Amino acid sequence: MKEEWEGLNLPDFIALLEPVPEPPPVSMVPQTAGWLWLGLLLLLLVSLLIWQIWRIWRRNAYRREALKELELCKGDAPAMARLVRRTALAAYPRARVASLFGREWLAFLDKAYGGDGFSNGPGKALEVAAYGKELAGNQASTLIREWIKTHRRENLNA
Repeated sequence: MKEEWEGLNLPDFIALLEPVPEPPPVSMVPQTAGWLWLGLLLLLLVSLLIWQIWRIWRRNAYRREALKELELCKGDAPAMARLVRRTALAAYPRARVASLFGREWLAFLDKAYGGDGFSNGPGKALEVAAYGKELAGNQASTLIREWIKTHRRENLNA
């Protein structure tokens, strides 16, 4: 033992100890190329998912506007008929929709959402609604709301 340590007790020895050096910080950068590629792939997938959601949201903007306007119509038959026509013009090619009237118009609306509420239900009143006739109350408004929410282009290819 060294001479300078003579007569020291345990707390004095502990005071002579040097602190343990801290290890270098762990790097957060991936150490292999595989992790970098996986990170880039995940970033790409998340970006594509966000882009697809944004496209769908933008593509359905006319639906949100139509639903807001339907609330303002409050049973006004001509306004509701014009709203359905404008919504269809926003969703489908003008050449396909603009010339339709009467039973052809109602058949188109039925085919677009997969039901028969326009040809055989309360939506039948849309045929004469442009002339100021009243629609069948709340049922027609519910049917129009359903059509705005659910109509699809794919149903019209047949």
